[in-house]
Amino acid sequence: MKTKALTAGILGWFIPGLGHLYLKRYWRGLIFFIAIGLMCLLGLVMGGRIYHAQAENPLTFLAFLSDLGNGCLYLISRFLPVGLGEMERVSFEFGSAYLSGAGLLNFLIALDAWDIGRGKKS
Repeated sequence: MKTKALTAGILGWFIPGLGHLYLKRYWRGLIFFIAIGLMCLLGLVMGGRIYHAQAENPLTFLAFLSDLGNGCLYLISRFLPVGLGEMERVSFEFGSAYLSGAGLLNFLIALDAWDIGRGKKS
């Protein structure tokens, strides 16, 4: 396995678009950073929740896996009071869906950076 591809994939997971910037795909990286960043910001403003690992409920565990795709934002939420969720807000479910969707899309973006680094895609 190429080290460049692995590095691009990990960087792309940690911060959306960073893997593409590492591979000198500047426009693509910038667009991904803005798009995923706005989705995360909207999710947080709507009062969405970032789920952490809980084994007792399978659906909560799946939400954790999708939120794990947010990379840096997920790690920040472990230490700072970010993404706690405000269930009394009407937009709580939409905010959580935005955060989960951003995480899943970021997984795809990291895989795209990994494919470009391997030379399988241009």
